Amino acid sequence: MDFTYPPEAEAFRTEFRTWLEAHLTDEFRGDADGPLMMSGANLAALRRWNGMLADARYAAISWPREFGGRGAGIMEQVVFAEEMQRAGAPGTLNPIGLANIAPAIIEFGTDAQRRTHLSRMLRGDDVWCQGFSEPDAGSDLASLSCRAELVDDHFVVNGQKTWNTYGHLANWCELLVRTDPDRPKHRGISCLLVDLTLPGVEVRPLVTITGDHEFNEIFFTDVRVPATSLLGPLHDGWRVAMTTLAYERGGVAGLHLGLRAKIQRLIDDATGIDATRDPVNRQALAALYLEGELLKLIADRAISGALHGRALGPEGSIAKLVWSEAEQYLGEVAGEVLGPDANAGSWGRTRVYMRALTIAGGTTQVNKNIIAQRILGLPRQ
Repeated sequence: MDFTYPPEAEAFRTEFRTWLEAHLTDEFRGDADGPLMMSGANLAALRRWNGMLADARYAAISWPREFGGRGAGIMEQVVFAEEMQRAGAPGTLNPIGLANIAPAIIEFGTDAQRRTHLSRMLRGDDVWCQGFSEPDAGSDLASLSCRAELVDDHFVVNGQKTWNTYGHLANWCELLVRTDPDRPKHRGISCLLVDLTLPGVEVRPLVTITGDHEFNEIFFTDVRVPATSLLGPLHDGWRVAMTTLAYERGGVAGLHLGLRAKIQRLIDDATGIDATRDPVNRQALAALYLEGELLKLIADRAISGALHGRALGPEGSIAKLVWSEAEQYLGEVAGEVLGPDANAGSWGRTRVYMRALTIAGGTTQVNKNIIAQRILGLPRQ
C-alpha cells in the first residue's frame, strides 16, 4: 500500500472546502442521521443543492469534462468524499444514476443516449433507479424473468422488479430484461433505458421497518419501450449490468468515512453518560473502533492499487463485506453501551436499519462468493 495526497489533490481540497464554506448553509445540512433525506420538503432543498453542485462541476467530478464533470483523478475523488463528510454536506438527488448508471451509459451508450440523459442526470432533472432484482432473482440475478420482446421498433416489456431504491422518485430506470429465453441464463439478457412515465408502468411502495419509503416494486404490463433505448448490444446486457455493479460495489470504499463518524459519535455519547467507566464497554468500543480503522486500511489498499494501475476488482467486495458486518457490530455495541437509550432516536433507527446493509451493494453471501472464487481461487461448488 503506497499513496500520498499529491499537490493537485490538496489544491482541490482547498478549492472545494472554500466553496463548501461559502455555499453550504443549514438548509442543506440535514440531521444527526446524516445527509438530507430524500423525502417531503427536503426534496426541494436537495434539488436546489444538486443544481448548485452541478453548476460548479462538483456533482460528478470523476465524469469527463465534456459531460459536465472535472475528469478528476482518484485522489481528488478521495478528497471530495473526505470534505463532504467533514462538512456534513448532502450528496446529490441522483446518487444511483450518477455513480452507477452514468458510467454504463458513458461506456456503452450511443451519442444520442449520452446527449439525452447525462446532462439531465447531472442536474437532478431526471432521477434514476436500477431495475435489476426480482422476487425470484436477487442474489442469483441471472435468473431474472422480466421479458422484453422486440416488435418492429419497440420492445414490449412484461414483468416485475423489486427493491428499487428511490423508484418512487425516479422517472427513468436502467432495466435488465430477458430478450432471448432460449439462451443460457447469463446470456439473452439486454439492458434498456426506460422512461417510467410510459403507459403500463406501476410503482408500488415498500415501506421498511423504520417507516421509510426508500424501496419499491415496479410492474411492467405491455410497456412499449423504443428500440433506441437499448443500452449496449442486444442480448449482452449482462456485461452492461456487471459494469454498473462494479461501480456500485467499488463505491463502498468510501463508506469508512460514514462508519467511522458514527463510531466516534457512539464513543462521545458513551463518554457523556459515563458508560466508558465499565471495562467491558471500553473493550467493546475499542474493538468497534478497530473495525472502522480496518475498513479504512482496506479502502486505502484499494486506492493504492488503482493509483498503481490495477483496476478495482474483488477489493470492492472485501470493503463492502467488512463495512456491512461492522455496521451490524456498531448497532450491537450501541445497545450494550447505551442501554435503553439506544432504542430511540437516531440510535434506535440505526439499530433497526443496520440489517438492510447486509443487502445493499450486493448481499453478504454474494460478496463472500466473489472473494472465495476471485481471491482465494476456490471452486464454485
